[in-house]
Amino acid sequence: DILGCPPSCFTLPSDEQEWILEPLCFPEQPATDIGTNSSSHHDMEVVTCVLCSHSAPLSEKDRLLKHLVLVHKLVIADVKLIADFPKYMEYWKNRISEQPITDFCSVIKTNSQGPVEKQEHYFLLCDVLPEDRVLREHLQQKRLEEILEQQQRERDDDSFQRICMFCNDEFNGNRSSLLNHMAREHSFSVGLPDNIVYCVEFLDHLQSKLDNLQCLYCEKTFRDKTTLKDHMRKKQHRRINGNNSEYDCFYIINYLELGKTWEEVQSEDDREMEDEDDDWSDWQAHPVCAVCLFCEQQSESMEKIYTHMEETHGFDLHKLKTELNLRFYQQVKLVNYIRREIHQCRCYGCQEKFGSKPEVIRHVMEAGHVMQLPETSTWDQPQYYFPTYENDALLCALSDSDSESEHTGPWRDVPVIAEDISNLKVLKQTSVLSHLLKNTDSSS
Repeated sequence: DILGCPPSCFTLPSDEQEWILEPLCFPEQPATDIGTNSSSHHDMEVVTCVLCSHSAPLSEKDRLLKHLVLVHKLVIADVKLIADFPKYMEYWKNRISEQPITDFCSVIKTNSQGPVEKQEHYFLLCDVLPEDRVLREHLQQKRLEEILEQQQRERDDDSFQRICMFCNDEFNGNRSSLLNHMAREHSFSVGLPDNIVYCVEFLDHLQSKLDNLQCLYCEKTFRDKTTLKDHMRKKQHRRINGNNSEYDCFYIINYLELGKTWEEVQSEDDREMEDEDDDWSDWQAHPVCAVCLFCEQQSESMEKIYTHMEETHGFDLHKLKTELNLRFYQQVKLVNYIRREIHQCRCYGCQEKFGSKPEVIRHVMEAGHVMQLPETSTWDQPQYYFPTYENDALLCALSDSDSESEHTGPWRDVPVIAEDISNLKVLKQTSVLSHLLKNTDSSS
């Protein structure tokens, strides 16, 4: 991830291109940093770049990550899953000072088929590297230990004092007295007290929403407190939205495993249960909406989206796939390229720049550039492997050409990361093949 978003969310540089340095999502699924701990007491801690003396407060982490991309062409994957970013940066600053950065990072060459002078190399630091994975897991374990200690302090704290958000009753002593009161008297429950951490900050956050006349569940804003109160009562909105990730940092379950939310941790119990019934007839998958390349039209049916784009905009992806003999990953790159160009208000056919998205769409239609693609080398580039929009369901509908053989399949272009062969001698000695050969020799 770059700046906490997928590697796909950045645009590689050229003199004419803008940068996309924030995650892009379609409206139905707003982009959020899951697990962002708003209660952190370390926001003012200074973090230093791993390759130079540039630094920034932890609260401005995005600015430092932007510096890494723009100045050093270094991308750190899955930033939002790093439990202790300052410690992570400190570790790699020391390691990179000892060895070349290429010993740790995957190298991505941009504009690989263009002139040499326009080619650039980017460095990707991610947990594919065993050392990076171990570091992330260690930091996660340390964070979990700190959170459990914090939770225990709150459990034992008898100096808690606060007035109920829904009435004027004041509570002193243990936090559980207030939480149980809200659940019992006001039908507002945030869960068991022992499952909560940073309780004071949690209650401050909820109180702030109420002070701003926001419903705690749907977060709609109302004109006065009376209207808000009636809304929450009639709509049964006396609860928080469990799907809102801004609350994740206040529940201990979200700190248990690296990169897993409470929903994923809970669902593991179901996967571990023995089920003798193999009947999947009642399975219902969650519908996924695909979004048109040119407008806001959405549909759960991929064929409807294809039909819409063809009839409304004159764009026939099936025809392009056939005429250009596009393999699967070429289709992926083409869709991502078009998405990115339109996002940057640029015609993908003639590269003319416009002031807004509606203007560029109008131009594409009126100029007849809908089916006019630039040279293949322009969009058939490694950077377009990554989705421009991280929830782009249209990519899931792409398929291989029927005429492709196994030798020309999509995996021909898939980047392959070599396994760790740093200790090749040990690998050979412990190889299963070597044991088989020894057994064969002894039997003969």
